Amino acid sequence: METVVLLALAAAAFYGASDFYGGLLSRSAHYTRVGFVGQAAAASGALLAAIVLGSPFPGGSTLLWGLGAGLGGALGTLALYRGLAQGRMNIAGPLSAVGAAGVPVLVDLLFGERLTLLAVLGVLVAIPGIWLVSSQTGPSDGGGIREGLLAGLGFAGLFVCLDRAGDSSGLWPVAVGQVAAVLVLGVVVLRTAVEAGTSRPSWKAAVPGVLGVSATILYFLAAREGTLAVAAVITSLFPAFTVALAAIVLRERTTVTHGAGLALCAVAVGAFAAG
Repeated sequence: METVVLLALAAAAFYGASDFYGGLLSRSAHYTRVGFVGQAAAASGALLAAIVLGSPFPGGSTLLWGLGAGLGGALGTLALYRGLAQGRMNIAGPLSAVGAAGVPVLVDLLFGERLTLLAVLGVLVAIPGIWLVSSQTGPSDGGGIREGLLAGLGFAGLFVCLDRAGDSSGLWPVAVGQVAAVLVLGVVVLRTAVEAGTSRPSWKAAVPGVLGVSATILYFLAAREGTLAVAAVITSLFPAFTVALAAIVLRERTTVTHGAGLALCAVAVGAFAAG
């Protein structure tokens, strides 16, 4: 269990750092362009890692699971970006994170997986912790529910599909998924009118992509070492790292809500590690 926790926690840290830096870059360049450059870098890195590992190229169901993971990741990203663009992150953000954590747990249970008592406790504590730590301040117009649900399903699809892809083809399922995602995002960038006054992203936009694909690889390894539920829930704690980075780098004040969420996330990690 310790290996799963460490790998998934590292994945959460990399996802959190990717979201934080990508958000910073999106302040000066259009988020779709930042996302596309990052995803292109992620696909390149995943392909290189898969080739270096020297595993056979997947066929049949493994290839389809990899494609499904890529499409899920692209759907989650686009839905979350839509929520961000419409100023609905106070609803879309928490829903997406909770969906990414909760749906894999349900899938694991449906396939007959049994969780230990401490793992159940970890899930029950992590879900509200993720919601609280990813909550945004500001007024809500009641929107963002659709974007949040779609994003949560997309990210959950990424987690579930990579888990079902198995470990017989090395990192190829991750690479195939990343290539599929960059193709989808490329189409969106071509079809979307870029807002006036935004600049083209620099090479720095590749950094969130490298961080993101590193997180995906770490999650993939975690899912191979343990159950889907534990790996997905711990990885979904990534908003905690985004909040922590904002507090350290940008000197943003941590709210009482965020503090409570961080505390619950810490308790959840402890429960998983002890289980």
